[in-house]
Amino acid sequence: MVVVVAAAAKEKEERMENGGGGGGEAEYNDNNNNKEKGGGSYRYWVREATADAAPLPLPKKLSPQELLSQPSSLGSAWNSAGTWEEKNLNNWATQRIKELLASVGSLEFSAGKAEIADVSRCSGDAFLVIVRNKKRVGYTYELTLKIKGEWIVKEEKRVVKGNIDFPEFSFGELDDLQMQVQLNEEKDLSQQDKQQISQDLKLFLQPVRAKLLQFEQELKDR
Repeated sequence: MVVVVAAAAKEKEERMENGGGGGGEAEYNDNNNNKEKGGGSYRYWVREATADAAPLPLPKKLSPQELLSQPSSLGSAWNSAGTWEEKNLNNWATQRIKELLASVGSLEFSAGKAEIADVSRCSGDAFLVIVRNKKRVGYTYELTLKIKGEWIVKEEKRVVKGNIDFPEFSFGELDDLQMQVQLNEEKDLSQQDKQQISQDLKLFLQPVRAKLLQFEQELKDR
């Protein structure tokens, strides 16, 4: 009996010195359970890192052919998952708005005609955002147009200049587009003549709105 207990104790000591027996085995004895259940115990295993473990994958630069074979994504090549990407489109948007408004042409009125001579102010922001591989676009802009026209006033042809201001407007809000007409100082024009010319110039609202709607569509198609 003494020999058996001594042999078991020696075997346990050897396992402790060898790190738990080579296979990563450790032994735990619950003294309370031993007292209540007559020496019951359990074992658990600990996995240890080894020298021949698989190395971590290294990043790989994709070739042009591999890039073409990747699944289509709305984002840039580096953002193939389309998680989040934002592009500033201010330069393109500003130039495109000016081009579209310059193509409005002249409008004919009952007593004259006028045209957009210049886009003196075109300021704002336009952007494209990709979120979860879905594209969203938007913009906010302000405009001031220089107007030049000719009206028959008291049976004489008069050259009249002025400005049309479009306060801040945003994507999807063109139905509520507002405009303000301001004529250059014309001392010899009566108040009635000024009101009539201003009323005529408000007819630019519809063609300007049409051009901005075209701009919105082009923005969405980018």
